[in-house]
Amino acid sequence: MNLSRLAAEAGAKGAPVRAGLIGAGKFGSMFLGQVPTIAGLEVTAIADLSPDRARAACRAVGWDEARVASVAFEEDGAALAARDDVDVVIEATGNPRAGITHAQAAFRAGKHVVMVNVEADAMVGPLLAQQAQSAGVCYSMAYGDQPALVSEMVDWARATGFHVTAAGKGTKYLPAYHAVTPDGVWAHYGLSPQEAQAAGMNPQMFNSFLDGTKSAIEMVAIANACGLDVPDEGLGFPPCGVDDLAHVLRPRDLGGQLQARGMVETISSLERDGRPVFRDLRWGVYVVLEAPNDYAAACFRQYGLPTDDTGRFAAMYKPFHLIGLELSMSVLSVALRREPTGSAREMRGTVASVAKRDLRAGEVLDGEGGYTVWGKALPVTRARDALPIGLAHGVALVRDVPAGAMLRLDDVAFGDDPALTLYRAAIA
Repeated sequence: MNLSRLAAEAGAKGAPVRAGLIGAGKFGSMFLGQVPTIAGLEVTAIADLSPDRARAACRAVGWDEARVASVAFEEDGAALAARDDVDVVIEATGNPRAGITHAQAAFRAGKHVVMVNVEADAMVGPLLAQQAQSAGVCYSMAYGDQPALVSEMVDWARATGFHVTAAGKGTKYLPAYHAVTPDGVWAHYGLSPQEAQAAGMNPQMFNSFLDGTKSAIEMVAIANACGLDVPDEGLGFPPCGVDDLAHVLRPRDLGGQLQARGMVETISSLERDGRPVFRDLRWGVYVVLEAPNDYAAACFRQYGLPTDDTGRFAAMYKPFHLIGLELSMSVLSVALRREPTGSAREMRGTVASVAKRDLRAGEVLDGEGGYTVWGKALPVTRARDALPIGLAHGVALVRDVPAGAMLRLDDVAFGDDPALTLYRAAIA
């Protein structure tokens, strides 16, 4: 609990942490908005496909012209990673292929990486973490996003001697959402297409949150970082409020809905008939823990911790996450402590592409949140031949795939794709 002091001391010594941001979208902009009030942290370079858009983002979050002028603006993320005035590279593009390229460029340059790009992390994070270790640098999840926050809660539970039964987040979910396309997304957010366009909202990105893909990506990232399991049939999205976490997210043989202990799961803020869940956790994260012995279970009761009816399962939760507003925690941690705020360790899960409708040979897939596929979290042992959602963009089908079927790697035509090579190595 001394990160702000360490950063301030570094700044006072004339050696502030110097961050380079790749991707000045919403997440990156939220981070940029906090930087002026954090002693000992500077942003020295920003890379974006449109440097003018990146400059506009800086001004939109309140930067004065002097601060904007102090930053080097680049188009090439790999070039940013090679700069001598960057200590930590923040990869926030959301493009998994770009994320892999930028991370590897940073490792070659001896730079730490904070991977906001969960799409890249869920696909090949364990291998990137190994490459970072070999380069003598840190590879970290992004604090403020759910996977890092859940990893912190899991670590707390294990460090205090509890068994982790389940961990995950909340979201708005109904089974019908899997088939939603960008054309129909705004009605589910209570917006008109005109309102969304005026706010600069990307329909495909927002649809990835709705159709279950983003939840799958985040749960796989958590499983891979925390050594937890992905349900054999994919996420169940059980409706559940914060008061019922310990009841619902326990093993089925005890009356819960988990396949087994030690699982990731996303809970829904909607009942299956569309009614809102009481005291939902739509914006938050949770961990369900189990007392390791009778004495600990008795302490739960004595200190007023809500439990299930056995008295052995309890839940901790955080009702919100502030994404980019909290990102500096990761940047400062890797630079000053050389400690990641969560990091992929092993490939426990993958995110398989599932056809939203009947797909025909020759069609080009449009990836996460699009018109063709949605992402389903599965154990990697059951889906080694699945086409991961991170590679399901800009590739053509070589055969027909019916609606609801899982796409396989040999269903599409790949050219020379380094990301595919790395993915095959990750799941081997």
